[in-house]
Amino acid sequence: MSATLLILPIFLGWLAGIIINYLADVLPIARHLSRPTCPQCGAAFTWKDYLLFQACPNGHKRKPRIWIVQIVLLAISIYTWLQPSLKIGYGLGLLLIAYFGLVFVIDMEHRLILHPTSIFGALLGLVVGFISNGPVLTLLGGLGGFLIMLALYYFGVLFSRLRANRLRARGQDADDEEALGAGDVILAAVLGLILGWPLIWFSLLLGIMLGGVFGLLLLVFLLSARKYRENVFMVFMPYGPSFILSAFLIIFLPNWIINILPK
Repeated sequence: MSATLLILPIFLGWLAGIIINYLADVLPIARHLSRPTCPQCGAAFTWKDYLLFQACPNGHKRKPRIWIVQIVLLAISIYTWLQPSLKIGYGLGLLLIAYFGLVFVIDMEHRLILHPTSIFGALLGLVVGFISNGPVLTLLGGLGGFLIMLALYYFGVLFSRLRANRLRARGQDADDEEALGAGDVILAAVLGLILGWPLIWFSLLLGIMLGGVFGLLLLVFLLSARKYRENVFMVFMPYGPSFILSAFLIIFLPNWIINILPK
């Protein structure tokens, strides 16, 4: 394939990365579109410095995350251009990936799944779901994802209460951390619209398994770092990124899933 044919996916992938980085910088703080500011000192960026990934006016360097997002979105854009989803194609596929990326980054950094992203995700999920699975399976998937995650959410509330009681018994202040949040329930419903029924239950199961793997790796890291050992079992990690990764693998890399399943 001629390199000139990759100009479009390269441009769109880079643009998608910029949009994700911008929204991840402003939405968790301002809750609306605004001029980005430095997370360390609050100084406002000029648009030129921001788009060129320059330091803030006070000299604070940008997060490494911006380059990770740009490179990952660029690579995924090229991949989906060469190997587009048979059902939704390249354009809608890239839009879905950008949504996944935004939710992933915000949840990783702030442990938040914002209402604006959920509303947009639901609308996008209806479009993707209707094209991929038809209206009935799409709506059943959304309902199934919501109910499954709602049950897990209430189980998480019970776990959090037991954890808080344990902290108080040890003379420590209890916090409001939850194993799962209401945002995870909404995210599961959105993913259900995208994947349809019955694929959503497998996606959630795979997401929980991926979360377990990430949690185990985090546990090993915390145990190896002496200063974290005392409270190692009191650390929560967001599950949203695991569910996002699971849905991405199922939609865009289904052969990977098929190869790891028992024959």
